[in-house]
Amino acid sequence: MIVKNRFKPKFNIKKGDNVVVIAGDDKDRSKAHKVLAVYPAESRVLIEGINIVTKHLKPNAQNPQGSIVREEAPIHISNVMLWDAKSKVGARIKRERTEDGNFVRISKKSGEGIK
Repeated sequence: MIVKNRFKPKFNIKKGDNVVVIAGDDKDRSKAHKVLAVYPAESRVLIEGINIVTKHLKPNAQNPQGSIVREEAPIHISNVMLWDAKSKVGARIKRERTEDGNFVRISKKSGEGIK
């Protein structure tokens, strides 16, 4: 269900970031995973190797046998936390504006910038 918002939501997690899953069946706070896609309208993220679902494909011209494939499904963005490489844990972040006007994400735990 897509809810029409007046303003676009702003999330601190971007494609290519390393995150740690903090809730759900795949919870492992000691290992980082890569973000494959972010869906801000649905508040969901697609993470490599997390929330694997089984999908049944019908037979078609390219695949006359049909098949069963396993692929990642998106999870809610509140169930992940950015990975702080310096302290090797998930960390909350703050956004600070640089001199040239851009925002940089800074880990609250270690004080390091997250690229």
